[in-house]
Amino acid sequence: MTEGFDGPTPDERPTPDGRRNELGIRVDPAVEARREPRRTVISALVTHEPGVLSDVSGLFSRRQFNIESLTVGPTDDERLARITLVVEEPDPGIEQVKKQLRKLVPVRAVRELEPDAMRRELALVKVDAERPDEVVAVAEMYGAKSVDATPETATFEVTGSRQKIEAAIDAFGRFGIRELARTGTTALARGTDETASPASTVEESTNQRSSPQPADD
Repeated sequence: MTEGFDGPTPDERPTPDGRRNELGIRVDPAVEARREPRRTVISALVTHEPGVLSDVSGLFSRRQFNIESLTVGPTDDERLARITLVVEEPDPGIEQVKKQLRKLVPVRAVRELEPDAMRRELALVKVDAERPDEVVAVAEMYGAKSVDATPETATFEVTGSRQKIEAAIDAFGRFGIRELARTGTTALARGTDETASPASTVEESTNQRSSPQPADD
């Protein structure tokens, strides 16, 4: 007669969650779970010197970040320029964008802006002008400014949020869009809140150290 082993029966033993991969190793569902991307705006202050934009764009190319738009221009300080990025990535990817930007020597400050930040974009839309009255009516609806007109075409400047720009483009599309150019998003924080400064970067870095962050690669 053989005695059984101590412990629960097979039916009573806990079954771990998660599937096994091709090597038979159990995969943690939390690790395997797909994280949905989100769109956010990141502002960076950089030294205003040749090659900075090349360094930043090269970083994104190597890391294959999903960058929707990138704009750059001077600030009130002639020594600094501001780069505004619209990023669409899962949260670990967004954190990596900020971390990798801070590693670049010309970058002075990096900050992810709040959802209520002031965001604006500009678009130039050239359309067929066969129905001028209707074209003007659409332009007035979206506050578009006429910048060029010929018997065949009309070109309008539209500024506003990304949603407004896309709605205006869709409305102008009924007349036939000949050409289109968009600047991408530029943004500033509201009120007295600084958009990107060394102080805001230190504060954000302190907050990040207080909570777990994805490993830097």
